Amino acid sequence: MTGMHPQRWYELLSKERDVVLEPEGPDDPGIDYAVVWKQPPGLLKRLPNLKVIFSIGAGVDHILADPELPDVPIVRVVAQNLTQHMVEYVAWRVLDHHRQGMLYRAQQRDKIWYEPLQPAAESVSVGIMGLGALGQAAAKTLKAIGFSINGWSRREHRMEGVRSFSGETGLTPFLNATDILVVLLPLTPATEGIIDYSVLERLRSDGPLGGPCLVNAGRGQLQRETDILRALDDGTLKEASLDVFEREPLARTSPLWVHPRVFVTPHAAATSDPAHLVQPMLAQMAAFERGEKLENLVDRKAGY
Repeated sequence: MTGMHPQRWYELLSKERDVVLEPEGPDDPGIDYAVVWKQPPGLLKRLPNLKVIFSIGAGVDHILADPELPDVPIVRVVAQNLTQHMVEYVAWRVLDHHRQGMLYRAQQRDKIWYEPLQPAAESVSVGIMGLGALGQAAAKTLKAIGFSINGWSRREHRMEGVRSFSGETGLTPFLNATDILVVLLPLTPATEGIIDYSVLERLRSDGPLGGPCLVNAGRGQLQRETDILRALDDGTLKEASLDVFEREPLARTSPLWVHPRVFVTPHAAATSDPAHLVQPMLAQMAAFERGEKLENLVDRKAGY
């Protein structure tokens, strides 16, 4: 296995399985499963008896980027703990933009006692790009708070209580109807760089918040940071909450750190906690060995 804090993953997996941190020799026939995060290119091809690849993170772009990836099933991590963390982050940032958190923090700094008008949640439209497990969970929570929810995905998804849009033809009407854009898309060749100026300028500009807001908790390569800064500076975008970046860690020289209308977190929206994710992986391994179907399989053609 490879990954974030591999020793902890090793300790938990070792309670039920024989585990190694690296292949033994140029070709290791003793490895059936690989648990990985940003593994070195070519590493997995050295495992001739590999049966399944498990991703430590919610995304699998780090696995699919390997040009010598063996043709075995890839399983995405889906766990209640990971989903809950993401839902908490999205709800926190959407509510902060809705309840004018940046304005109030600035007023506190300057000792200004002023209460601006506060629109009701039902008058604010949250648009979620990506209606997978994380997007659907976030949509349910935000709808329960009272927001109007739009959803967009590359392929059609239907969800009760959510106005759904899909594909290129659905993108503009989705953006035109959105006040707070939440990005939870997987990173694929089709979505890389999708959050650019042309997308941001199509968000609803005359909504109750006084301008649209952006929340990206998906992948940093989905966004073009120069375009986000341009949109913030010319008024196209009111505010942004960014948990992911084109290059991580975010360079200390990046203007995003000090922009007064940007909230930065260090890719911390939904940390992969081995204490919660190892057991579902072990259960899948045992089920697979009993001849049962794997769950949460990656569609290589779609990229997620």
